[in-house]
Order: sequence, then structure tokens, then C-alpha cells
Amino acid sequence: MNDLFDKGDSTGVEVGMTEVNSTLLIEVALDLANSIGNEDRFDRLLTSIRKAISCDAVALLALREQLLTPLAIQGLVQDTLGRRFHLADHPRLAEICHSSSPVRFASDSPHPDPYDGLLLAQPGDLPVHACMGLPLYSDGQLIGIVTLDSLTPNVFESIPERTLEVIAAMSAASLKTAIQLSQLERNARHNQDLLQDLTREALNRDGGELLGQSRAMQALITDINLVASSDYAVLIQGETGVGKDLVARKLHQLSHRNNGPLVHINCASLPETLAESELFGHTKGAFTGADSARAGKFQLADGGTLFLDEVGELPLAVQSKLLRALQSGEIQPVGRDRIETVNVRVLAATNRNLKQEVEQGNFRADLYHRLSVYPIWVPPLRERERDVLLLTGYFLEVTARKLGLRQLKLAPASEAALLAYNWPGNVRELEHMISRAALKAKAQSPHSGQGILALSPIHLDLADVPVQQLPSSITTVVAGSDQTLPDQSLKDATANLQRQLIIQALETSAGNWTQAAKILELDRANLARLAKRLGVRLEKKLTS
Repeated sequence: MNDLFDKGDSTGVEVGMTEVNSTLLIEVALDLANSIGNEDRFDRLLTSIRKAISCDAVALLALREQLLTPLAIQGLVQDTLGRRFHLADHPRLAEICHSSSPVRFASDSPHPDPYDGLLLAQPGDLPVHACMGLPLYSDGQLIGIVTLDSLTPNVFESIPERTLEVIAAMSAASLKTAIQLSQLERNARHNQDLLQDLTREALNRDGGELLGQSRAMQALITDINLVASSDYAVLIQGETGVGKDLVARKLHQLSHRNNGPLVHINCASLPETLAESELFGHTKGAFTGADSARAGKFQLADGGTLFLDEVGELPLAVQSKLLRALQSGEIQPVGRDRIETVNVRVLAATNRNLKQEVEQGNFRADLYHRLSVYPIWVPPLRERERDVLLLTGYFLEVTARKLGLRQLKLAPASEAALLAYNWPGNVRELEHMISRAALKAKAQSPHSGQGILALSPIHLDLADVPVQQLPSSITTVVAGSDQTLPDQSLKDATANLQRQLIIQALETSAGNWTQAAKILELDRANLARLAKRLGVRLEKKLTS
């Protein structure tokens, strides 16, 4: 990078810009030397860039296999971080990636801006503005880009080329320290001949990325990184729709078995009469209909990973044989006397409470302990703070591509509605909601392919969701009441009803806030905040 500061025949103007760049270089170098997280490092990098170049929005994106992933943004709406930009769909981004030097776009460029409608400083369509991109190279390999947008046309034209080269070099150095170059060169891991479709479906289908910045998701990712490299059996627990299958895929991808197959089997769909055959295989003629020999899932997963989804549904008669396979690595296909040895790591998932299933005699205790060497809990969406907006951005971009839309975004009121909703169906429900809403919005806007399509709460079927959502028990009380409501506003009546129910729940639970939260079907922290806002306090009385 030192050659970027050679004076040569530079003018006085370039010397001034070199001083600015030197200051920026020192700031970024200090960040690279300090043990700070990627999020802080990237944010400081963008702040440093904005000190040198005045702009309304700046973004750092990493490149992998013709796909740009935002790592940090300033001046753009939050859901931009959840979007994924395919170069084939965004000619401006493609032009930056195909260039070896900074790219300044003309104010009248015919190419659509990928951030149209996403700038915080400009709601709606972008007017004539300035746009610039810096390709980031490391060891001759393009690893990402920096994009800058300004609502002031032609503002980037006077910036010296040397300055932009220095900023691009600094950004590339920062990005290189934060991500592994091997990930940028990653190819398909699975080239085996045995049931390639199962492995391909498990690893490469849409939605294979764990998105989330909440504390709950960071704790989950920490658990995954901790146990992935081992051969321990992992029990993945969580509600329906939280993404337990994504966790299983991530565990496999980060393991030393990632070049082997990942075989998936849904235990809930196994008839008891065929479960043993599906797991361990069978010989020709082993039973009626066995016209040929067939390998079982354990055999197919040899050298790799077997994912037992909905393991709590497995018939008791098969559980003992599964236990033997886990203990000794030995299986016996149906109809064969000879025992086979396999090398398989088992991941299991369930939305049931297996401890209770063991107590009720529906699941073997020894199998439960064998499967749950390392249990992992996948948090429900309602406990993931603002991750819903990050996931929404991802699903908006995916849906826009599927429907051939230029841009798909949220109306301002939709963000509050999404954050207030309780998400009983979790991430899967969010994905389907965005898909349905996009179809409705597209049908109502015949020229949607030419502009920006914004999803309103009505499109999302969330128009009736209040910002402070009430638990279902409150609805029951109102519906079952024959009393005439007092002469007061809806806001005051709602507050009074909330206050009354909180007091009743606290009395029922003898002042235990955690139990009261369960009664009201609320998170304990949310209950405490609501009670404070409503003036509900728990006074402890001393008795003699």
C-alpha cells in the first residue's frame, strides 16, 4: 500500500488529500490492531470513509459466488443488512465488481440504483444523485466492494483517483482481516454418487443462512461454533418453524465431515413397519414389496452426518435399535444376519419436551441421554428482538427475485406491526407472510415491475395488530364480559384493562413476576416494562 503515497509529480491538491488519507489510514490501522468485533470494525471503517468523502449513504459488501452480502451500512434502512444482491440483477453492482478501479456513475445513468427507496435521507424513489463504487481486491482477488451515494449530483467527480485507491486499499485490508479468504473460493462440497439430491437439498436450498444479531441468536451461534468440530451427538430443540434444520446444516458445514454427505430423515413421516428399513436398509425379499436391496439412511450417511428430524415421533420399537447404532456404530439391515459398521455423526431435532416424553414413557431415557450429549435451544422469533427486520430484508430480496420485481420494501407502518406481532409460526411464518403479501401488493399494482413496491400492514395481514400486543387471555375476558364499558377513550379503557389483569395475575402468583408473565403469556421483561408504564407496583408488607 506504500506506493499509494509516492508523491511523483503530484500537485499541492494531492498533497492535501494525502494528509487526509494518512489520518484515515492511522485510524483504520488502529482498528485492525485492536481486538474488536467485526461489526465495530466495519462501522468504524465506514465512519472513517464518511469523514473523507461526504455522502448520504455508504455500504460495505462482501462478494461470494456472484452474490454480494452487506456487512455494514450507514444511511440505509436496517433491513438492507438482510438483503442479498445477485450481480445478474443489479447492473451497477456488477459494473463495480467487473472494474479494477473506482467507478463513478453518471447522474443520468440508465442503470437502476440497488438502494432505490432504501436511503434514510430520501423516502421513496431516488432523485438524480451521485453514486460511486470501489472494488476491493486482496492478492489480486475481488473480495467485496464499497458503495457511496449522495443526494448531491456530481459531488464525487472532483475526488482524486489516488484518494479513492487509498480508501479502497484500506477497506480491502479491513475486510480481509474479518473474513476467511477460503470462504470466497468455496466450491460445492458434495460430489458423491450416493443420493446426491438429499445432500444437495440439505445444504443448498433457499434459506440456508442463519441471520440474526440478537443476544439469543449470538448465543446460539456460539453454541454451534463450540460443538460443530466435535463428533458429539447434538439434540436441537425449539418450536415449530424456528429453523432447526438450518442449525443442523450449519453444524455439518462447520464440522470435519463437511465433505461427506448430510442425510436428512423426517421421523414423523416414518410408518412403524418401515422405520427400521428406512434407517438401516433391507435385503431383497426381506418383506413383502422388497423387490431389491436398499441402503438405509445410516449407510448413506457413512462418513458424514445423519439428521433425525422430529426424533420425538420415532416409534418405541425402533428406538432400541437406534440406540445400538449410536452406542457401537453397528447396524443390521432387515433380512440380513451380518452386522455392518458405519461412521456417522447423529444430529436430532424435536419440538417436543423429550424429558417429559421420557417421564410419560413415550421415549427411552437411555436414547434421550445418548442423543442429548450437547443440547442446543433455538430461540423463537418473538425472543429475538429486532431480528425480524433482518430476516424480513432477506425474504423481501428473495421474493422480489422470484416475482420479477425491481424493488420490494416495507411501508414505515409495517416495521412496527412486524415487531409487535407474536409470531406463533416463527421464521417459517414470516417467510410465508412476505410471499403472500408480495403477491397481494403486486396484484394491486399493475406497474409494480417498473418501480418500488411497498408492503403495508394490510398486505401482511397485520393491520389489526396493536403496537403493544395484548395476550390472548385479555381477548377472552373482553369477549366474555356482559358489562357495559365506561365512558372513556379506547386508549384509557385498554390501559385500565391491562392494569387490572396484571394485578390479578400478580395476586394469583403471590407476587411472582415470572409466574405472572406465564399467566398473561408475556415475556417477563415485557411485563415489567408494561407494568411500570401503567403504574403497577408490587408492595411487600411486613407482618409481625
